[in-house]
Amino acid sequence: MEPLPPPDRVLTVPNALSALRLALIPVFVYVLLVAHANALAVAILMFSGASDWADGKIARLLDQSSRLGVLLDPAVDRLYMVSVPIVLALSGIMPWWFVLVLLARDGLLAATLPWLRSRGLSALPVTYVGKAATFALMAGFPLVLLGTWDALWSRVVWACGWAFLVWGMYMYLWAFVLYAVQVVLVVRRMPRLAPHLQQPATQESGDHGRD
Repeated sequence: MEPLPPPDRVLTVPNALSALRLALIPVFVYVLLVAHANALAVAILMFSGASDWADGKIARLLDQSSRLGVLLDPAVDRLYMVSVPIVLALSGIMPWWFVLVLLARDGLLAATLPWLRSRGLSALPVTYVGKAATFALMAGFPLVLLGTWDALWSRVVWACGWAFLVWGMYMYLWAFVLYAVQVVLVVRRMPRLAPHLQQPATQESGDHGRD
């Protein structure tokens, strides 16, 4: 018996949290690049990371999973993983090579989607390595931003932040390697569907999802 798809509902607490995180992306850009309010930018990143963890827990505890949430949550995560490093690089806080590696990895990940869709899949199941990588990166971003203050404690926080980012980058790339291996196995073992049958069979993201 196949699992039932999540309900088609919109007004849930997890969806509200995801929508709020989405709305905070342009606010973060303005706060850091225009207003130069680093403390507020750190608060936004910390709230976004905490709410990303909380919405998955709430979805399970209150049975508030939904089709919109399955799509919205990983989409917002992806936007954060793209926009936050770019903004930090524009601010001179993060080197561009780090950002380019993240973007190249995501670009290669997106390039595998046509192969999966030709087999009736939209993506592969969430991996713990990918989820751990996302956690490490989202923890490292605000810590590195906190490291811009001119104080001893700030330097310590900056070092901790880069420890999270380096470890997160390693896991992020390793998760892609594991994902690529799975894609190759899928392509080899599953027959290509006729064009009119090539519909997404799942709505999960390769690295994200409700925790």
